[in-house]
Amino acid sequence: MFDGVAGWWDNAELWLAQLWFPLQFVLVIAVLGPLCLGVAWLIDRIVDRVGAWFGPSRDEDCPPRS
Repeated sequence: MFDGVAGWWDNAELWLAQLWFPLQFVLVIAVLGPLCLGVAWLIDRIVDRVGAWFGPSRDEDCPPRS
């Protein structure tokens, strides 16, 4: 099974390496753009939940100043 995956990956890598550079750039951005946005969104959600778990900030506990 691993030989099949390795062979497929080698063929895909060779195909990508032989493409015209602007087309390589567009393909990489089309794949990495959404992937990076998804990971950033996930990290943001995790940080929000962890921050809420630790409680409100000190500013939220204080009464408003006049």
